[in-house]
Formats: sequence, structure tokens, C-alpha cells
Amino acid sequence: MPHFFINSTSAADGLVKITDAENYKHIAKSLRARVGEGLLLIDENRMQYETIIKDISSKEIVCEIKQSYISQRDLDFNLFLVQSPLRSDAQNFIVEKATELGVRAICPVVTDNCALNRQTVEKKIDRWNRIMYEASKQCERAVIPSCMSILSLENIIKNNKDSKVIAFCERRATKTIRDFFKETPVKAGENLYVIIGPEGGFSEMEFEFMEENSIPMLTLGDLILKAETAVTVALGNIIYEYENFGKN
Repeated sequence: MPHFFINSTSAADGLVKITDAENYKHIAKSLRARVGEGLLLIDENRMQYETIIKDISSKEIVCEIKQSYISQRDLDFNLFLVQSPLRSDAQNFIVEKATELGVRAICPVVTDNCALNRQTVEKKIDRWNRIMYEASKQCERAVIPSCMSILSLENIIKNNKDSKVIAFCERRATKTIRDFFKETPVKAGENLYVIIGPEGGFSEMEFEFMEENSIPMLTLGDLILKAETAVTVALGNIIYEYENFGKN
């Protein structure tokens, strides 16, 4: 069933009225939806509405609410991806998959070996936010994540002392994800920042900075992974281990 984001003010008296141009065009023109078909709608409060289309006019779609409930399609801890952006197609893939895997936000960092310079990254942030929005609709996310403005590793590490911060870097890895979760389980509501470097890896200076700030450096195993593969494997394994060693 197609899934769309709406404002809570659109829902009243058992009906949802869709009037914004983007949703209207997508539903009425692109999907060619018809009266009697179902739509899934979700508002900014995570309220999910299962609806049936009752009327489609030239400017408005009216849907009858069959049932409503708080969406559970969200992680109950706050997962942030801190990542050195790759070139276009690979980075678009990362942004889409990170959205599917429940991140609250992507925090782009321009590291010493980053494939893109700061100006190029800044120009792409709007594009990445759009990809996250579309991916959120596809996978029925309860909350739309965002791509933040460029930060530095120093910003991330020094400004999040009350959060958990980990890095994946094979050259200096001292433990696995499972080791980390057994020793310091992530609790519901906590922030977890996951740092993943560029294709060329972190520089010696960046390794030293993370070591000085006691950032756990984790391994994804013995296989050599491309950067975009490493992101999906890391996030997927974090969610799996959280189910086993978190929620306490």
C-alpha cells in the first residue's frame, strides 16, 4: 500500500484531506489512484493512518480513516552515521540504505582522504535529504531522517561526550561489535554515533586523534569491504547486536 507523509492538521472527523501539491500529484497523477484504493499516511507525531480514498477532485484527495495507531517502524535508540562521503552513485546508495536501516541522521565529515571536497559535499546535501525522504516513504519510516551540515571528527567526538561513539577501522581495530555491545550495551533512548571513513581510510593523524579520545575501534571481520558495503554491514550488525545486548 503506498505510504505518504502528511501534517496532523490534515486529519479530522475521521477523514484525511490531502491538498499539498507534491502528494496530490504523486497519488492522483503518477500512481493514478482511484476511489476505493488504500493509502497509508503518517503525520509528524508518528501517527499512522490506514485509509481508503473516498474522493479525488481537481485539487484535493479525501480519504476515510479505517484505523490509526502510533507507528513502530523506528529504532528505540538514536543511531547516527558519521561518514566521509563517497562519489555520487556510491554515496546515494549509502544514504538510501542508511535510511532503511533506521539512522536518525547522516553526519558528513570531510576527512583527510575524503573523495569529495567541502564545497562539493555542501552542494549535495539537499540531494541526499531528498533521497532520505523518498527512501522513508518506500520503507514506511515513522520519522524522516536528515543529512546534517558538514562537521569535523573533532566536532562529533568532543561535542558528544554523553553519547556513545564508535569507529570502524580495520588497521587499528581492537574488538568486534559484539565485544562492544557486551561490554557497554546501548540503552533505549541513547545516542550512538558510528564513524566510518573514506575509501582511502583514515589518516595517521585521525587515528591518533580517535585513540587520544578513547574511541573504540571495531572490526567487521577478516573480509575487505568497499566503503559503501562497510556502512550497510556495520549498521545491520549494530541493529542485530542491539536486539541481543541492548534494551536493558
